[in-house]
Amino acid sequence: MRENLKKARKEAGMTQKQVAEYLKVSERHYKYIESGQVVGNIQLWDMLEDLFNIHQRVLREIHHGKEDNQ
Repeated sequence: MRENLKKARKEAGMTQKQVAEYLKVSERHYKYIESGQVVGNIQLWDMLEDLFNIHQRVLREIHHGKEDNQ
């Protein structure tokens, strides 16, 4: 799961559907990006970086759950 991306979206007060519309992709595709199942292309990450004002390297980080907390 890309927790940083999810957190940025929620802090911006946006739904996954709203972000998908901003990116001009399907909501399903965006959900896959946020869940870490799909990488997404560089143009999408550039747009996400601009939207949330957070470096895309941070947004792209994938957290795997409990083992990250140990």
